[in-house]
Amino acid sequence: MKTFYDVLQYLKEFGVYIHVGKRLWDIEMAALEVDNLYKADIIQPKMYATMKVILAHEHRLELESPSD
Repeated sequence: MKTFYDVLQYLKEFGVYIHVGKRLWDIEMAALEVDNLYKADIIQPKMYATMKVILAHEHRLELESPSD
């Protein structure tokens, strides 16, 4: 798992489909869903950490990019 797309595809395995309308919002919603899956003991700590790093990176990039 290396990209935001990979995280979204992984979430789909649990029936979680995310499309809020803005990429930043999608990233934030994915982070919340990943947290919920981890708290429910559905995903392993290593997978959780990997996804959180990817989402944090994408969030930072989105905030740094010029507005539409």
